[in-house]
Amino acid sequence: MRKLFYSLVLITFHLTLLGQKFTFEAVKSYAFPTELVRSTKGDKIAWALDEKGVRNVYVAEAPNFTARKLTNFKDDDGQELSSISISDDGKWVLFVRGGDHGANFDDEKAVNPAGNTEPQTVRVMQIAFTGGPIRVISEGDFPVISPDNKVVAYIKEGQPWVCKLDTNENEDFLEAPVRLLKTRGEVHSLTWSTGGKKLAFVANRGDHSFIGFLEMGKQLVNWVDPAFAKDFNPRWSPDGNQIAFIRTPADGGSADSLTQRKRTPWSIRKAGLTTGEKSTLVWEAPNTYRGSIPTTHGGTNLHWARQDRMVFTSYQDGWPHAYSVASTGGAALLLSPGEFMVEHLSVSADGNSIYFDANTGGEDSDKDRRHICQVSVDKADMKVLTPGKGVEWTAVSVLGGYAYIGAGAQKAPQLMLSASSTARSLTEGLIPAEFPTSALVEPKQVIFKSLDGLTIHGQIFDNSNGTQKKPAIIFVHGGPPRQMLLGWHYSDYYANAYALNQYLANQGFVVLSVNYRLGIGYGYDFHNPKSAGQWGASEYLDIKAAGEWLAQQSFVDSKKIGLYGGSYGGYLTALALARDSKLFAAGVDIHGVHDWAYQRKIPMDLLSGPHKAPDADWATSLSYRSSPISSVDTWKSPVLFIHADDDRNVPFSQSIDLINRLQKKKVPMETLVIVDDTHHWMKFSNAIKVFQATADYLKAQLTK
Repeated sequence: MRKLFYSLVLITFHLTLLGQKFTFEAVKSYAFPTELVRSTKGDKIAWALDEKGVRNVYVAEAPNFTARKLTNFKDDDGQELSSISISDDGKWVLFVRGGDHGANFDDEKAVNPAGNTEPQTVRVMQIAFTGGPIRVISEGDFPVISPDNKVVAYIKEGQPWVCKLDTNENEDFLEAPVRLLKTRGEVHSLTWSTGGKKLAFVANRGDHSFIGFLEMGKQLVNWVDPAFAKDFNPRWSPDGNQIAFIRTPADGGSADSLTQRKRTPWSIRKAGLTTGEKSTLVWEAPNTYRGSIPTTHGGTNLHWARQDRMVFTSYQDGWPHAYSVASTGGAALLLSPGEFMVEHLSVSADGNSIYFDANTGGEDSDKDRRHICQVSVDKADMKVLTPGKGVEWTAVSVLGGYAYIGAGAQKAPQLMLSASSTARSLTEGLIPAEFPTSALVEPKQVIFKSLDGLTIHGQIFDNSNGTQKKPAIIFVHGGPPRQMLLGWHYSDYYANAYALNQYLANQGFVVLSVNYRLGIGYGYDFHNPKSAGQWGASEYLDIKAAGEWLAQQSFVDSKKIGLYGGSYGGYLTALALARDSKLFAAGVDIHGVHDWAYQRKIPMDLLSGPHKAPDADWATSLSYRSSPISSVDTWKSPVLFIHADDDRNVPFSQSIDLINRLQKKKVPMETLVIVDDTHHWMKFSNAIKVFQATADYLKAQLTK
């Protein structure tokens, strides 16, 4: 009898939780940590925290690592914080305020979603680790502090500048910044040598690029083995006497196919600092498609971890794995064998191991998660440090352990510290009271077949017991090299989508998030399929298959299936509504791509004349047929278009063009324009407006 009583209590409690309704603003109220960094010694850490659009730098230090707010910005003004760093002596914290660093272009230009009469420029800022006034060093971006703690170098207007950090030990800061050099092209990737006497950089000249370095106090640029190539990712040896870098071919040559996959060979090289010295080969990737330069987070992730060892990532065995190689050259050692991917690599303070997050662990469903892993730089002794049902990312080593960002299906992202095999949250106390932890659902992994037989993963959100037919929504992520997870996402953009999926489930929808081909996490061939994107849109087969799979489920009303997505997800949403209005009853297209020819802007000399590509005519036709604008005649379903007019990833004109076409066809539509915000909804109130409008529209269309 007692067991029956307790069972009834648990059932009642469960039904009570399921009956809880929350607002979208409540589920979006979590504080989102990013930009986690450590000091050289690992005794201090710093990170950015976005609290309802109010972004500030937080810090903590050994031994207790108690979180402390360092800056005191108070407005939801859309100004992001990036490039956080701590000086080696632990005295200073530097950061950049402003810009849109997830943009495809103009990421260093002012962002003004708050509508200020004078936009806030992108600026390098400095503050003492102990707190105090903020010094605005200069307009600029990508600051790097010298190891001797004396100066900071940064990029301004495409050129490197430098400024002293502590120009007057007792009074105000007095010294003005100076430009280090002026060279052709755009300079990026500033990196200091040990001791801070030399500064390396990349000079991008368009179809080629060079590695250069300066010795402080000398007015001469030193070029490192200049070649007919693209050289990038300069990395100093720990002793400061050599530079390693990545080399790929320069652009050019005879016209090649526009529609076929290309190999991108690459190698790791190193050179001494003597003028005219030739570089030597350390390691060369296989000349295969899989051996091409990796396109997952961090690219090659090259680090000169120890004097005798370099680490990097490669896709050569079909999965983006961590490798190491002797700095003298030779065969590469696979550090992370298995069918999973690695992301967000960092080197430990002692240089003997690396941390990364990977979609592997003790459960099959870990393919749709991330866990923190550690491996030595010279042997394949990888271990998963954070197994379980959580999602963890961006670990850095600290005194006594490591720090990382962790979340779960219901647990909002938090800054975590693991020491002595015990993990604790440093930001748990910053979770707002209104955040509906107990009312969130745990998404379930689903696996189904696409229309051509390819295996597709997804996550389903449903707060019912499956006995009633409910309207359903497909979420289509953007990117497309992304992967949605069984918990909060490590990207703030996709954390927004996860929050909306939870809200829609709470409002009575079944939500299916689809990890379609072109995404990451399932191997090279899944990530790089044939006939995808503008050259065939084979990934749409997966979205249609998801709709048909939902329609077959007993708990789904097959006549009330909608979808939404942003960016590339907006593109696939538009394709779905255009091609299959009978299956998809309504949709929300958020800043989607609608005309590939305009988005890609293929050079005219590849489409006609003596340099015409061999498949130019076929490519032009295929690009059009892969675009939503080619199918407006069969578009019947109602749609909501949302776009911000300072979008630096997908031009606002992409939505204007499609809207004008659909208006002529009298397709039922609504629109929402966000003035002066970007692709990433930099202003919290704008994000609330966009995703609430998405939910309201889908409810209006699918719950009639």
